[in-house]
Amino acid sequence: MKKKWLVPLALVLLLVTAACGNSGKNNENSSSGNAADAGNSDAKKSYKISISQIVEHPSLDATKEGFLAALKDAGFVEGENLTVDFNTAQGDQTNNLSIAQKIAGAKADLALGIATPSAQALVQAYSNAGNKGPVLFAAVTDPLSADLVSDLDAPGGNVTGASDTNPDAAVQLMDFIAANFPNVKKVGLVINKGESNAVVMAATAKEALAKHNIELIEAPVTNTSEVKQAGESLIGKVDAMYITLDNVVVSGVDALLQLAKQNHIPFFSSDRDTVEKGAFATVGFKYYDHGYQVGQMAAEILKGKNPGEMKVTKPDKLDLILNLKAAADEGITVTDAMKAGVKDPDNNIIQ
Repeated sequence: MKKKWLVPLALVLLLVTAACGNSGKNNENSSSGNAADAGNSDAKKSYKISISQIVEHPSLDATKEGFLAALKDAGFVEGENLTVDFNTAQGDQTNNLSIAQKIAGAKADLALGIATPSAQALVQAYSNAGNKGPVLFAAVTDPLSADLVSDLDAPGGNVTGASDTNPDAAVQLMDFIAANFPNVKKVGLVINKGESNAVVMAATAKEALAKHNIELIEAPVTNTSEVKQAGESLIGKVDAMYITLDNVVVSGVDALLQLAKQNHIPFFSSDRDTVEKGAFATVGFKYYDHGYQVGQMAAEILKGKNPGEMKVTKPDKLDLILNLKAAADEGITVTDAMKAGVKDPDNNIIQ
């Protein structure tokens, strides 16, 4: 009996030992494999960004393009490791709120609001949903008055971004008008007072013009379809026209440019894109560069930076931008003194 069990017992012991050895080896390989998979997973991690834009027009579109270009340069490439959910409200506030609520509920890795109304709706929707995800804003005139942040240098919370205006820009433009157009005593402004950014810029322009004894006359609108009629109401009452970074008005600016051309009225804008379309002058910058700056901020956030610790930025490279063809259309004689105000004539004097 004893001899019969010796061999089987030895075999059992050998099998158990082999099994334990293989188990240890397999666990080691499994652990190593999981680590490798995790590493590969990190390397292949994909991100989702949601964008809400109040309306499509050149400045805001350029902002979006610059934003995505900066992300691509930082390694976040749409179609590879980045999914972009782009939404435009087409200037409709109801659509704007619905888009913001959808984005807040989807919990993307980051959300971007382009223009003040879109940014405001996003921030409010995130707050209502209890979503603490990062929210960036771009093409916003005054983040403080828009209640997007309470401190430009230390925003705190989950919101930060870039303002698209430097108060000095509007002042410099009004000073340019006063210095070079002595016959201008009244400047017409078509404005949507429902946009806080437009109201803030109008107040700055009004104060700057008043120092030169020039009056700012406003023609209010509530939507783009009213822009042409509002512009027509100013004809015969004003010596020049000006628009702020007013999304409703900029969307309908072609009608105003046509009026300026037909009536030989100098037309001034607050953005380069409108100058390229036919306004005579602005003091500004490229919105593509503005968007690129915000895109760089987004890349830092996706890499782990806290948005609340990133200060709100603003344009610091302002220049006078002139459109010489528009000058001819609007009955303006461009002087050497006007051209002398352009720091970078190769890029900012448009032929």
